[in-house]
Amino acid sequence: MLRPLRRLIGHSWVLSGLVWLGTLAPAQAAVDLRVAVRQTTANLQVGSSTNALIRNGQGQVLGEIAGMSSFAVGRQGNQLAFDRWRATEVWIEPQGDGYVWIGDRWYRGRTQLRQSGNGILAINHVDLEDYLYSVVGAEAIPSWPQEALKAQAVAARTYALKKRSENAGKPYDLDTTTATQVYKGLNSEYSTTHAAVNATESQVMTYNGSVILAVFHSSSGGHTENVEDIWSQPLPYLRGVVDYDQSSPVYQWSKTISATRLGELVGGVGTVKQLIPQRATPQGRVITMKVIGDRGTKNISGDQLRSLLELRSTLINARIQQGDVYIYGKGFGHGVGMSQWGANGLAAQGIDYQQILRHYYQNATIAKLTPR
Repeated sequence: MLRPLRRLIGHSWVLSGLVWLGTLAPAQAAVDLRVAVRQTTANLQVGSSTNALIRNGQGQVLGEIAGMSSFAVGRQGNQLAFDRWRATEVWIEPQGDGYVWIGDRWYRGRTQLRQSGNGILAINHVDLEDYLYSVVGAEAIPSWPQEALKAQAVAARTYALKKRSENAGKPYDLDTTTATQVYKGLNSEYSTTHAAVNATESQVMTYNGSVILAVFHSSSGGHTENVEDIWSQPLPYLRGVVDYDQSSPVYQWSKTISATRLGELVGGVGTVKQLIPQRATPQGRVITMKVIGDRGTKNISGDQLRSLLELRSTLINARIQQGDVYIYGKGFGHGVGMSQWGANGLAAQGIDYQQILRHYYQNATIAKLTPR
């Protein structure tokens, strides 16, 4: 059984003379990520595994809570109500090697509670390397070869730093979903993923001295995409390459839906009679699909179709027969950047993580952030 480790680390980092983080509070890790871990209009259960200081938004200590105690934080007018304290913003800072409890799980670091609309937003402030212990275990399968996990660690570290830079003026850098990177706190930490993060500590992918947008996906279905064919502008390091994801359980898949139900989901077309791709990427991902029904015709984007039908990807073909729509697809995700199942496939062939990363991020370089 893979077991989680319990180790906290912190560094201050520079890359080619460029300081990644500005001034930080004393005793806080230099690369401090802000991850939105919970947003709710209901009361939020919080706690700490050790005694924890409670501060307000100005850094003043309001008091202390005992370890392994649970508290419900709610809204009271324009303030947060946390036990006997009232403040517009609250920080929970576990002492020693403590963890903070938010909602239904443990997290490393400290956590900021702030008002958001009519509810509460919990933002976990966590050291980059500690954050990766969880992300690698959530994004990859912990039993994969170490080289695949190392590739995931470097890609996730790079992506996190890129998002941190882009979102500097916003309340948080990342969330916990596939919209950024999956983060489950201690729930997704394993000894194997700790080893992969530690072995690649401070390594990132760069292009012309800058951290790249190291996007990744589950499985491309045989070939990744040029970024401009999926999103907007071309990037020299996000080029389509042959994938090695044939072992993926979603390399090929299918889905069936009635033509009547599809028409209801699309709206305004009646029972669907034909699906005709209007635009597609060079690899076959649908950009625009014409939906022809017995009551009308509508063009929708491939992403809209994917969302409506909860498809794994837009790399699809479809046929309609006897009132049913049969969809045959390949891969899972947007198809840009590193394929996680492809990285696993290459690692299984004995390819090391550096070669894996250079394959999926063409023209990019592996650089090391230097402790200061």
